[in-house]
Amino acid sequence: MVLVTGGAGFIGSHTCVQLLEKGYGVVVVDSLVNSHGESLERVMRIAGKKLCFVEADVRDRAVLRDIFAKYEIDSVIHFAGLKAVGESVAKPLEYYSCNIDSTLVLLEEMNAAGVKNFVFSSSATVYSAGNEMPLKENSSTGNCTNPYGWTKFMQEQMLKSLCTADSEMSVVLLRYFNPVGAHQSGLIGEDPQGVPNNLLPYVSQVAVGRLKCLTVHGDDYDTPDGTGVRDYIHVVDLARAHICALDYVSSHKGCEIFNVGTGHGSSVLDVVHSFEKVSGRKIPYKIGPRRAGDLATVYSDVSKAKSVLGFETEYDLEKMCADAWHWQTLNPAGYVG
Repeated sequence: MVLVTGGAGFIGSHTCVQLLEKGYGVVVVDSLVNSHGESLERVMRIAGKKLCFVEADVRDRAVLRDIFAKYEIDSVIHFAGLKAVGESVAKPLEYYSCNIDSTLVLLEEMNAAGVKNFVFSSSATVYSAGNEMPLKENSSTGNCTNPYGWTKFMQEQMLKSLCTADSEMSVVLLRYFNPVGAHQSGLIGEDPQGVPNNLLPYVSQVAVGRLKCLTVHGDDYDTPDGTGVRDYIHVVDLARAHICALDYVSSHKGCEIFNVGTGHGSSVLDVVHSFEKVSGRKIPYKIGPRRAGDLATVYSDVSKAKSVLGFETEYDLEKMCADAWHWQTLNPAGYVG
């Protein structure tokens, strides 16, 4: 049985679908601070199977202890945490407390319960700004530009240290690039609170009429069309990567790091034009100034995930946009609509 922290969120809910469809028993713990319990109802509807849900903060040690006592947990996938880069700059202490403390408490309770398999939701934000592209797992890390990135970097360090100290631990660090899209059913998808921080949900909300116009932050980068290039991955592909990671931790010890992306980049305007194609809607946009800390191009080398995990992505940018649009049209106000 797998404990999934933050399982009601965007990536967590899609991973729960994959887990249930693969026959895993699933226990979700989620505070619902930035997610909706409705997503889990829909997960069960898609998979045609039940999961167990506990509404709680992962920092609640008593709740975790009860979960490990009640259920036969053999692996943990840890998604729970705050994730908005801009908000982390404004509220650094909240981010350090939530993200780092939750991982500490979780690992301590796992240790007490004898659970040794751990898959961690990390991020490409741990990479330093001066690296050559594509980013490899051994590219330079640190010198993060925001507290969110530092929390991921510090959690990675904690997990590496734990694996050095405990030879029975098996940890996979999955460094995500830019998860987008939605389940093809349109039942679950990305439902950000307030104004979206990420490009694709912002574009889809412009397309559906919730927002008026997209601001493109800079059109003078050294890229084919002058706009920033990023590595976008379909959330269902990303969810499948977690199944591969679970298979890996069940038969290997120590700590391994894997990039999870497509291995190539798409520009902001590539995303806009692809979304216009699948939606039949014009996406109004204006050019704004560059944002501090933004790089021209960021994309991944995914050869390690392919050779070691046997993981490859299946979906292209058009499919990502089409599924995001399908979710948005069926749920114009998100889960609360």
